[in-house]
Amino acid sequence: MKLFLREHAVLIIVQFIQFLLIVSIFWLSGFRNMKIILYSVFLGSFLLLLYLLYYYFSRRKFYERLSKPVGRLDESLQELDQAPIAEKLYELLKTQYYEYEKQIINMSEKQEEHLSFIDRWIHQMKTPLSVIELMAKELDEPESSSFREETDRIKNGLNMSLYMARLKTIEQDLQIEKITLLPLIQEVSQDNKRLFIRNNVYPEIKTENEKIVVESDEKWLFFMVTQLIQNAVKYSAGKSTHIEISIHARPGQAIVEVEDYGVGIPKEDLKRIFNPFYTGVNGRKFRESTGVGLFLVKEVAAYLGHNVEVKSNVGSGSIFRIVF
Repeated sequence: MKLFLREHAVLIIVQFIQFLLIVSIFWLSGFRNMKIILYSVFLGSFLLLLYLLYYYFSRRKFYERLSKPVGRLDESLQELDQAPIAEKLYELLKTQYYEYEKQIINMSEKQEEHLSFIDRWIHQMKTPLSVIELMAKELDEPESSSFREETDRIKNGLNMSLYMARLKTIEQDLQIEKITLLPLIQEVSQDNKRLFIRNNVYPEIKTENEKIVVESDEKWLFFMVTQLIQNAVKYSAGKSTHIEISIHARPGQAIVEVEDYGVGIPKEDLKRIFNPFYTGVNGRKFRESTGVGLFLVKEVAAYLGHNVEVKSNVGSGSIFRIVF
């Protein structure tokens, strides 16, 4: 009703101004019969009211639809009144909707092709990378370590790209199961042993209960913990020689906590570290920062129904928690 009144406000105002002009003309011409004058105004107002009522009720669905927000995209396609303007608007919306749907399907197909290409390309790159690693073993130190350090960086970059590409279709890739946290943490530490040695930063694993079990996806959880540990090592190198990885429980929750004693995160960056491609102050000092790792951790945790908490002080280190 409000929309209808706003649309016809000018018509109503003009009509009453017209009534005043007619009354004024009658009065100035010497016609002073107020009953006739008021009766004329009443008839004009009555006819205006009939017109407005007819117009409103014949287009009521149309006005109600325009006044309500759209909950789903296809809701705008519901048929309205048979009024000419409603029919034309319905045809316009239907044409626009199908054109939009066609573009969405086209873009989705292109995205699928792109993701498929990225996936295949990354797997193809891993083969020559494995060959280079085997060749590096035959070299003497320190050349062998230097080669493996660079291949590790390439491997981490490829894995990051692969997980970034798969994030869009993570629902199709999830496999929720019961996971004992301690063996998974130990496996992540073993997988990153060269990183620890290279940076002279070593993990200390603590747990108050070796049998803490959570429900999650093992592959994605492995990736999340790896990212947190690699970040802890990167920002501790040269400042501290160890990080702590602890597993403990709160009422109704299980927690994996990665604590480092490195450079810490500035307060102004804490709210933005999970934004995609945001590197912050530390990212300018550590050139390998991409701003993707923590973004992926946060996104994957949200898909899995976990929370990510962070606490940090500049100069004294950071604590990241995955809360199940």
